[in-house]
Amino acid sequence: MDTHEAVRKAKSVGLDLVEVSSNARPPVCKIVDYGKYKYDQAKLKKEQPKKTHRLKEVKFRPGIGANDYNMKVTRAESFLMDEDKVRIQLMFRGRQMAHKEVGFELMKEVKEDLSGVAHIDMEPKLTGRNITMMLSPLPKHLQKPKFKNHGDLPDEVDDDFDDDDDDDELVSDKVEFVFDKVEFVFFIKY
Repeated sequence: MDTHEAVRKAKSVGLDLVEVSSNARPPVCKIVDYGKYKYDQAKLKKEQPKKTHRLKEVKFRPGIGANDYNMKVTRAESFLMDEDKVRIQLMFRGRQMAHKEVGFELMKEVKEDLSGVAHIDMEPKLTGRNITMMLSPLPKHLQKPKFKNHGDLPDEVDDDFDDDDDDDELVSDKVEFVFDKVEFVFFIKY
């Protein structure tokens, strides 16, 4: 329909010609009351949930153990799955500054582990005694988590342990002791 004809038709009814979609070819227009249209648009905009990205921080040290590393990376992944931004910070102390390459290797490993759920906003950068990296979440449909269990990591199961309860002639004892804050448990069968 011609633009002049559409405006004439809208005026004859006592309404306005409003462009709804300017990007479409040809542009899409409606014959509506302009005041009511603006009011409805404002109401829809207010009703939309506001997306707020909170910033979470996960701190590492260069000599971190494997279990602690897995827990922290799992926690960072769960923050990213909740659509929060994450700052990864690796802190050096004392003579650890002499081996900055160890810190950058650890940050590279973190970046690879979180690549399925995050986009790197700021590459790892050394500032003072810290290496900092910023991550933002990928859209939900593109996220592929590496760590499935967000909370507790699954307990390790020892497949070599064979519990023979049907042997009546064997007697087993459980011996537990703690040495340097490490708990040892032994099962002795005789």
